[in-house]
Amino acid sequence: MTPTKTKPRVTKSAMKRCYFFGNGAAEGRAEMKTLLGGKGANLAEMTNLRLPVPPGFTITAETCIAFYEQGKQWPTGLEDEVRQALQHLEQVTGKRFGDAQNPLLVSVRSGAAFSMPGMMDTILNLGLNDATVEGLARKTRNPRFAYDSYRRFLQMFGDVVLGIKHKQFEDLLHAAKYRIHAQHDTELMVDDLKVLVTDYHQLMREETERPFAQEPWEQLRLAIDAVFNSWNNKRAVTYRDLHRLPHTLGTAVNIQAMVFGNMGERSATGVAFTRNPSTGERAFYGEYLINAQGEDVVAGIRTPNPIDQLQHQMPQMYQQLLSIAGRLEQHYRDMQDLEFTVEEDTLYFLQTRAGKRTAQAAVNIAVDMVAEGLIDQAEAVLRVQPEQLNQLLHPMIDPTAHVEALAKGLPASPGAAVGRVVFTTHQAITMAEDGQQVILVRDETSPEDIGGMAVAQGILTARGGMTSHAAVVARGMGKCCVAGCGALMIREEEHQFLIGETVVHEGDVITLNGSTGEVILGELRLVEPTLTPQFRQLLVWADQVRRLGVRANADTPFDAKVARDFGAEGIGLCRTEHMFFGADRLPVVREMILATDAATRHKALAKLLPMQREDFIGIFKVMAGLPVTIRLLDPPLHEFLPTIPEDIDKTAKQLGRPVQEVQAMVASLKEFNPMLGHRGCRLGITFPEIYEMQVRAIFEAACQVTKEGQTIVPEVMVPLVGYVSELKVIRERTIRVAEETMAASHVKLTYLIGTMIELPRAAVVADEIARAADFFSFGTNDLTQMTFGFSRDDIGKFLPTYLKEGLLPADPFATLDVDGVGQLIRMGVQKGRATSSKLKIGICGEHGGDPASVEFCHRVGLDYVSCSPFRVPIARLAAAQAALKGKKEK
Repeated sequence: MTPTKTKPRVTKSAMKRCYFFGNGAAEGRAEMKTLLGGKGANLAEMTNLRLPVPPGFTITAETCIAFYEQGKQWPTGLEDEVRQALQHLEQVTGKRFGDAQNPLLVSVRSGAAFSMPGMMDTILNLGLNDATVEGLARKTRNPRFAYDSYRRFLQMFGDVVLGIKHKQFEDLLHAAKYRIHAQHDTELMVDDLKVLVTDYHQLMREETERPFAQEPWEQLRLAIDAVFNSWNNKRAVTYRDLHRLPHTLGTAVNIQAMVFGNMGERSATGVAFTRNPSTGERAFYGEYLINAQGEDVVAGIRTPNPIDQLQHQMPQMYQQLLSIAGRLEQHYRDMQDLEFTVEEDTLYFLQTRAGKRTAQAAVNIAVDMVAEGLIDQAEAVLRVQPEQLNQLLHPMIDPTAHVEALAKGLPASPGAAVGRVVFTTHQAITMAEDGQQVILVRDETSPEDIGGMAVAQGILTARGGMTSHAAVVARGMGKCCVAGCGALMIREEEHQFLIGETVVHEGDVITLNGSTGEVILGELRLVEPTLTPQFRQLLVWADQVRRLGVRANADTPFDAKVARDFGAEGIGLCRTEHMFFGADRLPVVREMILATDAATRHKALAKLLPMQREDFIGIFKVMAGLPVTIRLLDPPLHEFLPTIPEDIDKTAKQLGRPVQEVQAMVASLKEFNPMLGHRGCRLGITFPEIYEMQVRAIFEAACQVTKEGQTIVPEVMVPLVGYVSELKVIRERTIRVAEETMAASHVKLTYLIGTMIELPRAAVVADEIARAADFFSFGTNDLTQMTFGFSRDDIGKFLPTYLKEGLLPADPFATLDVDGVGQLIRMGVQKGRATSSKLKIGICGEHGGDPASVEFCHRVGLDYVSCSPFRVPIARLAAAQAALKGKKEK
């Protein structure tokens, strides 16, 4: 998939392709992320802050877009600019690119405007060849270091640029270690490494049918091409799709003088965070390896050391690292993710960026930074991504459960997960598509595993640390992850793993505790979480600035209580049909539907009335003082009827009717297209006694609760109205029954009668419908179905293709289609309020809990959104962010 073609911006920046940084001055700055990518912009910013940053230059992201627009060819002038920037780099470093005596080596890294951990490709030690490796060995007086750097470069270049499978290089590396009975690559001596380099050359010659490119300029050109191409590799596209990131920005390329953490025991490399990215604790956090390069830490090839151990091994480096880390956090006013290298007792910073963090950490850091005076409350509200809050609203292991852990790894991403063991991304996706929950188990994950990680409930790895690919990606996705479980021995070809003498086969169920690192055989019960004080504080700040109200879709007292506990300000949708499916009710409902005369139908409805009344009493009591919108029966009657012979026989016996007669009635009620058939208000008009029973139950319940001292304002919602005449008929009947009920109870209630706008016609004639409505509630689920002509039940057959091909930007049932469905909503709001300026308007489709959809609802002037109970906090935060963004725009 290639980016959508965009016309290059005609600006001064579009004319300049390379931006230099080094010697305490840079041509870029932090605000230039769109042009230089996050990595390039921050390298420039750190350079301007006079921090120890190896010099280099950044090729702009605009150049990447131009590369694709010109058929994957370098745009005119790029080669000259790159050569000039290389010359400048040679002058600054005192080394020469390709020189056999004093070689300049560079890293080539990607860097988009937004962080995409593990998604893009990196090449280190570029510029090495059979001649320069000898020059590096002589200059450093360290032949082992030189050949270690060469074998690393060949492996990365072969994988990223030439497309040779990483495993083929790893197999050769394992063979080299096996020959000398070594456990770690650091045990390979210079002669071992020379043999390994020869093996790598042979592998590349066999796979590509040509020798390795010895010319450094050719290496660099191919590497730049590879970074540009990596923007549209499968895992990068998948990552952007998962996180709803644009495909049109391109990636910058960062070319930077190499510094080496693998020069011996006085060298190191590591990744650190200025605060704990899992919990948000204000404590320096990270990992490092002595005598290693950066890829070793993030790839999980060796299990790294906790960062606090560095103060014992390299106390001076640790203190300098701590000091600069604090300075960067103060400068950026956010938790930073740092990459650093120590080269023979000299510290260098290779990257800083806003650190990926769990939802718990995001909330805690935002609240803490307000207390510390770094940011204000509005900034704290904007700092937390609403989608992240899902992590805080997911289950955890029941604290009372008896836990016998098979093993314990690192608690890389908190939460808990239960699922069946799978060892490959393919198997994870296959089983997930069959509706099974899975746990992806790997030695270590790689970017190729992104698809499997996305569908898994949790991730378990044998190697890697808290900053490994698995850990970072899992935290970003909100997935439970246990990493670096050293006791785990994976036998992928045999579809099993071993922990001690315990054998766990593919398909067996395990439980992960991402908060403790425990791996447990079997399924443990998970319980729902509670809101922390920091979480509640953030939501209080959000409530102070949001304009949109937030209600919940709830059909039971339990759901209503959950919603209220999460801060719902009422119920925006109570679906009464959900109350008809209970084991004690369904036979009565069927008796009512299959009645052959009005008397029998009324008799059945009389049985249902007290059941419905008790349902509403329970909900009204929970939501005392808050509005409750109750939708009258919506689905077609056939949905309540038996379909298989055994159930038909049972129903006939319960009704005392012949089986053939029941079969005939069931068949007569079947519809060719039920969604467009005899349902909603059409049902209420043809069978008025059904709606009358429901209205009576609503008002009897409201009157009873009112007599107990609570304030109740029932809102009766009529579904599927397309003509104002439909609403007028049902409104008149509803008022009649409501007034009769209140008179009989000697209670006077304030109540509203409105409609659900879920048909395109209803939006178009909203000005007419508003004459008979006290409120509108957009049913965006059906409105989306009707507008697109997509069946929500069948879209799964073609939606993945549509998303993959870019035919749709997102699932329209998850994120509101602003250009189509959204315009109908906008029209409905404008026309409805043109007739009735005080018309209350909300939405109650699933989009009410989607942050992007909530922002649209704010913009078009809705009064409230309604969503599932567990998404209420997400909607509250999204509504606040929409208000704050609106103020900034003004």
